[in-house]
Amino acid sequence: MFERFTDEARRVVVLAQEIARTRHAGRIGPEHLLLGVLRCPGTPGEEILSAAGVDARTVTEDLDRVDGAPARDADALATLGIDLDAVRNAVEAGFGPGALDRPRRGRWRAGHIPFEKSSKKALELALREAVRLGDRFIGTEHVLLGLLHPDTAASQVLERCGMTLYGTREAVERRRPRRAG
Repeated sequence: MFERFTDEARRVVVLAQEIARTRHAGRIGPEHLLLGVLRCPGTPGEEILSAAGVDARTVTEDLDRVDGAPARDADALATLGIDLDAVRNAVEAGFGPGALDRPRRGRWRAGHIPFEKSSKKALELALREAVRLGDRFIGTEHVLLGLLHPDTAASQVLERCGMTLYGTREAVERRRPRRAG
């Protein structure tokens, strides 16, 4: 299936892996794919999201709220009298620059991160959306459509932003060049 992905859609998958790693997730979830689409400027999927007012910051904040993470860790710690920058400086003074960014033994893999079942399903649905539209490739717009199918963190975030599968399908079809009939 990946051989049918455009370069931009492949970039989304690579970015999703990087995002999952940065967020310390053990698997690549649909929300990571969504953030990957948002971080591919100028692609059809990102442009449709932008036109709907969806941006990476909004999605990240929404996901943090859903995951139970405070929107601003530094602010939350400051209310307890803890200066996060001072803690980071003290750790780096003792263990070297970037010490807090290094993976911990047994907990983190530097290589491939597996996909969640729901992410695999979203990519399969992206293929189905491409076939439904008569496309021979899978682009970022198809990945976005695959993410809009129900019951994933990504679809819930997009729904809260006012996006629907039906409305996004219409947006994708409006962007397509008209075929002579």
